[in-house]
Amino acid sequence: MQHLELWREQTLQQIELRLTQLLTLPSKCETLLEAIRYSCLDGGKRIRPLFTIAAGKLSGADLTTCITIGSSIEMIHCFSLIHDDLPIMDNDDLRRGKPTNHKIYGDAVALLAGDALNTLCFEILSSAQLELPATSKLTIINLLAQAIGLQGMVGGQTIDWLSTGKALTLAQLQEMHLLKTGALLRASILAGYLAGANFNPQQFQQIDLIAKKIGLLFQIVDAIIDVTEDTATLGKTANKDHLQDKATYVNILGLSTAQKTARDLHSEIINLIQQQPNSQLLKFLADNVYYRHS
Repeated sequence: MQHLELWREQTLQQIELRLTQLLTLPSKCETLLEAIRYSCLDGGKRIRPLFTIAAGKLSGADLTTCITIGSSIEMIHCFSLIHDDLPIMDNDDLRRGKPTNHKIYGDAVALLAGDALNTLCFEILSSAQLELPATSKLTIINLLAQAIGLQGMVGGQTIDWLSTGKALTLAQLQEMHLLKTGALLRASILAGYLAGANFNPQQFQQIDLIAKKIGLLFQIVDAIIDVTEDTATLGKTANKDHLQDKATYVNILGLSTAQKTARDLHSEIINLIQQQPNSQLLKFLADNVYYRHS
């Protein structure tokens, strides 16, 4: 386990360096670039790029390529956080232990920073500097576009917004979170696998199933720690979902049943991962999702 923790620490440094490089670029509006860097750099667990790198191990993908792909996906995640925190959405003051973007730069610049991060991701993925076959690039770009849009993160966030204060069934809640949170996590994992030359259609389907389940586990754990951890530990406002009357796994199932559901799902995921060769890193990160406190 110690060598895996060392791997994560060293890889996080590589991701942070790559993000800094990608966000050191000419800009006709320094305020916009500053706002982007504020929300993207020096914070966050970087779980999505870590998953991209771990999945790349399964298909023999190049590490540098996976770091770049994962960093671009992290930009999408940061864009979603900036927009989620806006007064017209969740209206939050704290993210990653510091004031939210709009509290520093104002609502308009925060909105535009998120927009710019969205497009920058695709600029990076389509660049000639990303050394991948054109077909692989196109597949990854299409996968990510779907994960972000109507059938993914934005669609799920819209359902979440419209269902605030309303009773949802467990099936409806799962569907919402498979879109809102799960879609981008799934894309992070599949993009790493697609970056490798050793593509196997049957294995891809197996990895896809694992990725979907990891996305669901992430959201169940998120709901649990929202009510069991404090604001300082979370780095964001604790018990926020309850205060905003949002449907969560804890609200629907109760805390103890939600914890059992997460425990059972984690066991199922680990069993599936262990059937895959070169999956030690993927298992380590799935454990991290389950055992996290923030």
